[in-house]
Amino acid sequence: MTDILTKIFIKDSENISEPKVRTAYGKFAGGVGIFCNLMLFTFKFIVGTLSGSMSITADAVNNLSDASSSIISLLGFRLAGKPADSEHPYGHARYEYLSGLAVAVIILIIGFELGRSSLDKILHPSAVEFSWITAVVLVASIAVKLWMALFNTKIGKKISSQTLIATAADSRNDVITTSAVLVAAVISRFTDLELDGWMGLFVAAFIIYSGIELIRDTIDPLLGTSPDPELVTYIHNKIMTYPGVLGTHDLMIHDYGPGRQFASVHVEMAAEADVLESHDTIDNIEYDFKTNDKLHLIIHYDPIVTSDETIGNMRKWLGELVKKIDPVITVHDLRMVPGTTHQNLIFDCVVPQNYKMSDSQLKTTISAMVRAEYPDYFCVITIDKSYVAAPAED
Repeated sequence: MTDILTKIFIKDSENISEPKVRTAYGKFAGGVGIFCNLMLFTFKFIVGTLSGSMSITADAVNNLSDASSSIISLLGFRLAGKPADSEHPYGHARYEYLSGLAVAVIILIIGFELGRSSLDKILHPSAVEFSWITAVVLVASIAVKLWMALFNTKIGKKISSQTLIATAADSRNDVITTSAVLVAAVISRFTDLELDGWMGLFVAAFIIYSGIELIRDTIDPLLGTSPDPELVTYIHNKIMTYPGVLGTHDLMIHDYGPGRQFASVHVEMAAEADVLESHDTIDNIEYDFKTNDKLHLIIHYDPIVTSDETIGNMRKWLGELVKKIDPVITVHDLRMVPGTTHQNLIFDCVVPQNYKMSDSQLKTTISAMVRAEYPDYFCVITIDKSYVAAPAED
């Protein structure tokens, strides 16, 4: 059904690599969310008011918050789809993250308010009138929310939207909470147990928990999180397929919103090779990523001496040496500078952020290990911090 709807309402729906099409998907999902949630709020609020059920009313207000969330998501997609301008050269795609954060804050506020009302119902209980109309409305709500969860999941995965995937998770949570409200209403109808206030409190707690999780998920990309290890490995492996490439390091990926990623990386190539040919290869790599992966990649050319067997053997030996300390450590930019009494071994060493050893401790450890094998070698080490997970070994 989702495919049918998107083909009807979204022009060129299969061309999701185009920003306009992706924005259209987001707007469509937001519109569907507004319609469905307002419909559910109206029916459940009427039933909750007439029956005096706090849990049903709480569930209705939850749907109203979901409708508000859909409005903000719709606005976020609209603003995120604006093209880059002189004041925002990286585009406006981060509006999608901001809209998600606003949605999460609204959900959190409503959750606390519903918790307060439910607690008052627990302390001052009142009878709840149950009818089969109530049950029908709740069952219909469960069915609609289940469909919305599947709908948003499918579109969210198709356009890689964390906002829609979070919306799908929220709809799934609504299925659970509405089911709990229905169970409480049935139990209260056939027993003397008054569970309405308690179930309303449960719904409120669930809303608060979801709000906190959504806030965390939307703040992370705004602060700048480590990129997906699969993306890191993909970039590394793809670059390594080009002729003349010997290795990569210092990959940095900046996220300016869905579909707006920029990256830089150092690519090692033979110093003895023709400079123009190496530059041409680098141009081809950058063009490939921009055209086929929508990734703006800037490459720094690192010439590596390959004709000197001594340097080549030392580079291999040193790479294996540091992995005895920790497999995540790598080295690059090795130079050997001979002297009359000793030889300088100059290189960069890459470690993760917040590494367990301090920079000075790591330098001392590596230097001691090198001197144990080569007493006349003096290490000059620069410690680099990695901004990505190490790519998987081929």
